[in-house]
Amino acid sequence: MKFLFACGGTSGHINPALAIAGELRRRHPDGEFLFMGTADHLEADLVPRAGFDFKTIQVSGLRRSFSPEAIKHNISAVSKYLAARRKVRDVIREFQPDVVIGTGGYVSAPVLSEAARMKCRTLIHEQNAFAGVTTKMLSTKVDRVLLSFPLARPLKCDPEKCTVIGNPVKEEFLKITKEEARKTLGIAPDEAYVLSYGGSLGARRINDTFIDLARLAAPENAMTLYHGAARDYSHVCEALKEILSSCPRIQVQEYIYDMPLRMAAADVVIARSGAMTLTELAALGKPSILIPSPNVTENHQFFNAKTYSDIGAAVLLEESELTGEVLYATLCDLVFDRGRLCDMERATKTLAHPAATARICDEIEALLN
Repeated sequence: MKFLFACGGTSGHINPALAIAGELRRRHPDGEFLFMGTADHLEADLVPRAGFDFKTIQVSGLRRSFSPEAIKHNISAVSKYLAARRKVRDVIREFQPDVVIGTGGYVSAPVLSEAARMKCRTLIHEQNAFAGVTTKMLSTKVDRVLLSFPLARPLKCDPEKCTVIGNPVKEEFLKITKEEARKTLGIAPDEAYVLSYGGSLGARRINDTFIDLARLAAPENAMTLYHGAARDYSHVCEALKEILSSCPRIQVQEYIYDMPLRMAAADVVIARSGAMTLTELAALGKPSILIPSPNVTENHQFFNAKTYSDIGAAVLLEESELTGEVLYATLCDLVFDRGRLCDMERATKTLAHPAATARICDEIEALLN
């Protein structure tokens, strides 16, 4: 059995593909797996790290503007798209996949479009309640469309090919306990441990707020802060140079590669409210402070976060009210209130869909049969 995956851009598109591929590899140990993505984005690092073969294509998204710069970019993007389809055609002829699977992002467009044209079995998974441009474009071409939520706006394809199935999550998020994670990482059972990050690409507003948060927390030395700064790593390290050298309980990383361990060990997680982050929080039952990105389609991250805050699973902080002082006060109210944390853990777990990855793989196998 041969499986070809297309994913890229952010971990929100890459991790679902890795979760699905991991389960398929468990079911089909003799199967062959190949991923396609770009050479200059996160997939070029994460996919080989997970032990899968990886081939690159050059592709970029379109800009929704009529400025001269945007028009020039879009002409280049179209040229790259056409060249990418030619390369995909060669890869499919050589690899001969039994099924081609996309998990969104503009990388999926040339791969799934060409695969459908070549009569391959094709399937795409959409992580959000508002379908992305790629999913909208591909929905009429592919054989199956798997959804994580009922869509706020229906796709134009045949509804019979669409199934609401949930978001896949890596097996590591389902198997590890808080106690096991802390033992592995050398974190004391009674240590107040906080994980924070602004998404796989980072978020300048969250990183700047973390700088203020660290300056407030360091003198108290009452909690450990572990932060992923992504693209702003150098900026955050420079701003906190003295604190990082003198306070070992404040830690900054460029990218958090051991996310299942770190999240499992945490008392509280501070993060954006993208679909995959919320899926991982639910799988582990983690209390959280959610800071929705205001720069997303239909403001969907706000509604994602509100789903969690409405049942007491999270505290929602909008960027308009976000300061280091507000975040520190909110965090202190949570991290030292064990009763409230336990209530939040129970609420968060009610939102988990642990069987989603298995159900997605069932759909892929049904398509093959």
